[in-house]
Amino acid sequence: MTTALWIVQGLLGLIFVMTGSFKFFQTKEKVIASGGAWAVDFAPGIIKTIAGAELISGLLVIAGLLHAGYLTFIGAACIAVIMTGSIYVHIRRKEINHAIINSVFLLMALFVAYAGRPF
Repeated sequence: MTTALWIVQGLLGLIFVMTGSFKFFQTKEKVIASGGAWAVDFAPGIIKTIAGAELISGLLVIAGLLHAGYLTFIGAACIAVIMTGSIYVHIRRKEINHAIINSVFLLMALFVAYAGRPF
C-alpha cells in the first residue's frame, strides 16, 4: 500500500506542478491554443489563480514525500476541489473526454488524501 501511495502521490504532484506552471507562465491565448478551450470562458486573472492553485497543490503533494503528512493531505484535498470544479466546467461545455480524465485525477487525489492522511 505504501508503494502504491508513493507512486500515485509522485505522479499526481508532478502532473499538477507541470500543468499548473504551464498555465501560470503562459498567456490565455497560448493556453487556449494548446488545447485548453475551457479558458475561453475565464478572465486571464482567473486562469492564473487556478494555475497557481494547481502549482502550489502539486508542490504540497510532493513535499509530502518528505514525510510532511499534513502538507500531503492539504495539497491532495485542494487538488480534489480543483478537479471537482474542472469536471463541472468540462461537463457544462460538453467536453466529456476531458471530464473523464479529470475524474481520474480526482480519484487519484482522493486516494492520496485518504491514504496519506496524518490522523
